[in-house]
Amino acid sequence: MRLKLIACEILYREVCAVVARSVNRVDIDFLPKGLHDIGQPGMFGRLSEAIEHVDEAAYDAIVLAYGLCSNGVAGLAARRIPLVLPRAHDCITLFLGSRERYLDYFQNNPGVYFKTTGWIERGEELKQFGTETLRREMGVGQSFEELATRYGEDNAKFLWEQLGDMTRNYSRITFIETGVEPDDRFVEEARRQAHERGWRFETLQGDLSLLADLVDGRWDADRFLVVRPGGSVAASYDEGIIRSENP
Repeated sequence: MRLKLIACEILYREVCAVVARSVNRVDIDFLPKGLHDIGQPGMFGRLSEAIEHVDEAAYDAIVLAYGLCSNGVAGLAARRIPLVLPRAHDCITLFLGSRERYLDYFQNNPGVYFKTTGWIERGEELKQFGTETLRREMGVGQSFEELATRYGEDNAKFLWEQLGDMTRNYSRITFIETGVEPDDRFVEEARRQAHERGWRFETLQGDLSLLADLVDGRWDADRFLVVRPGGSVAASYDEGIIRSENP
């Protein structure tokens, strides 16, 4: 098969590794990690644009290396060829190989913050839980004085407290080793970040089988959603995570 893969750059090294070994011809478009920071409408719009620019006559299917990602993929439509997505809440499932393994680890390790090569290279440390993007999206200034001027001192105190430390519920960094690390610099950087914050640190063995099966076309219904032409992606709010919605 000839596949068009649209992927988040957080998965850059892992995606390149599985595509290099794929039985199919796979062309890749990487989109910036920052799409996660602009809210559902912005992320959906950018993904829709990427799909619309695919020359569908040249491919058998479009595959997405994305999870539901705060409903960012909800509403994406298949036009003339199928659209295929893994059943995943977010990219951590893609690093761990299954939603069951992700859920089990998450439930048994509260307060965990995951790291991978991509999150360190392209995630800008803990920015995904930082305050600058949230303030910018809310139209809120970056200083307490600006907040007070715009919203009043009492409201400013509340906003400052809520936005001031988005990582306060975390206590551990877990680095997922997927086998693509060229040396130990990524795991050591994750270890340093944990030490700097006084958090616990551990490593966890990753599993790229879900990504490999995505690009190899092994799309069983339990792990993947295949949206046929004319259908669209919708959140299912159950164990399947996503479903196909037909006109």
